[in-house]
Formats: sequence, structure tokens, C-alpha cells
Amino acid sequence: MFMVDIIRTRERSHSVQYLRCCTRLLKTLTKPVSSCRVQTKKVYKQPRMPSPQRKRAKSEPADAKKLGDKTSKALKVPEGKMLTKRKSKEPAPRRKSSAKASATEEECMGPQKNVYTYWLMKSEPESRLENGVDMKFGIEDLKAQPHQTACWDGVRNYQARNFMKDMKIGQEVFFYHSNCKEPGIAGIMKIVKEAYVDHTQFDKKDAHYDPTSQQENPRWFMVDVQFVRMTKRFIPLTELKRYYQEQTATGGPLKNMALFTRSRLSVQPLTKEEYEFILSLEDVKT
Repeated sequence: MFMVDIIRTRERSHSVQYLRCCTRLLKTLTKPVSSCRVQTKKVYKQPRMPSPQRKRAKSEPADAKKLGDKTSKALKVPEGKMLTKRKSKEPAPRRKSSAKASATEEECMGPQKNVYTYWLMKSEPESRLENGVDMKFGIEDLKAQPHQTACWDGVRNYQARNFMKDMKIGQEVFFYHSNCKEPGIAGIMKIVKEAYVDHTQFDKKDAHYDPTSQQENPRWFMVDVQFVRMTKRFIPLTELKRYYQEQTATGGPLKNMALFTRSRLSVQPLTKEEYEFILSLEDVKT
């Protein structure tokens, strides 16, 4: 009997606890909606986000660390090679940049102009009419001029004109007979007056009249030459051509002579070597 009472007492206590739990559950479910929302806000309220600057400041070390890790993984080379690579990225030394600047200046200035001190000038020793004017003027005609001096007019080639502009007083010139039976070098003359305006370009009666040239802006120029002497012997073109062909193959003073490389020019420059070699041919017996 005593045991039965104990069992009943336990059953009652369990039922009481069960009822209490049910009562609490019902109270929770029957609470107003507003109170639940307030409670929800309190529970799920998001924390305040840090400012962007603070976030970047905090993330920078991590990013840098990641980049460092990637770099170290990608470039697994000895320390010496790393230093060499960094050195190649450095700017070029100043001496190299100055050399480059000087090269640029030379390009702007263009190629340097050759300075000539000897010349060869062609003229026709035989009569030839052009527009009713006789074009004959050989070395004998120069000797017959007053003071054996004459103006070298009638040049109508721009390159030949520019060569005459470069001529200086006292420079020696070979008098070359052209457009004749036997062309060649007949004598020596010298420059006695530097380039000035060629008056024949404005003379309508002259064979070298140029209607496009203007008085205020003349196009053509001339120099004055004076007879010096005849060469000891006449040096024909055929002889000069033979030396030119030999020296073109083997080397020599005449290998680049303008008489053959720019044969149409009536005024041609000569190097000192060319002039002295041709002058030495005077004493060669043929």
C-alpha cells in the first residue's frame, strides 16, 4: 500500500511539470505581434559597419601580404638575379642620354656639307649658235680678255649654281674644253670675284635669258675668273677616263671624280687629291 502511494505521488508531480511547460508555451505563442517585432529587432539588429577608410586600412596589410605571397611564389629566383632584374629597370645613365641628344642635334642639322677648294669648269672652244648667239669661249678667248679676266655667265643648273656660290677668291680651277672634237683639260684659271647676280638672265636678247627670274629675287649667279696658265700638255678626256676606270676597281684619287659620276654638270668640285693627281699628269709622256 505504501508503494502504491509513492507511485501516485510521482505521477502527479510529472503531470504538474508537464502542465507548467504547456502553460509557458501557450504564453509564448499568444504574445502580441508588436512585442515580437520589438524583440526581433533587438535580437537581429545589425552591428554598425566601420567607415570605408578604416576598412581599407585594416584590409591593406592583408592585401599586401597576399601580393607578397604571390610575388614570392611567382619569382622563385636567387637574390642576386632579383637585384639584376631591378637594375635593368633603372633609367639609363646620363652619358647615354647626352649621346642620344647629340645624335638628335646632328639629325636636325643634317649631313655636313663638303668643303671644296678646287674646281673644274666646262666651256665650248668651238663655234655653236644658240638663238643667234655664238656660244664659243675657249681658253684662248679668256687669254684675249682685258686683264685675262671674264665673268662665267650662262650657268642654268641649280647644283652648278650652288657650287659657284661656294667658290672663294684665289681658288684654282681647271679650264675644261667640252662639246668639241677632243674634250679635256686645257689650262688653269683662278677665282677673282665671288658669286654675284648673272645679268644675262634678264637680257631678252641673250641665249641664257630666263623669263621666270625676277630682279628683286634673282635666280642665277656667276663668278669672275682669271687666266693663270696653260697646262704643260692637253690632258684629254680619254686619258682621264682610263685612270678613272682603273682606280674604280683598285682604288685611287679619281675613283669618285664628278667628271664621270656627274658628267652633265658644267661646274664640278674637285678634291685636293683629284686636283694634284690630274696636275701630275702634265709630266707624263704619252
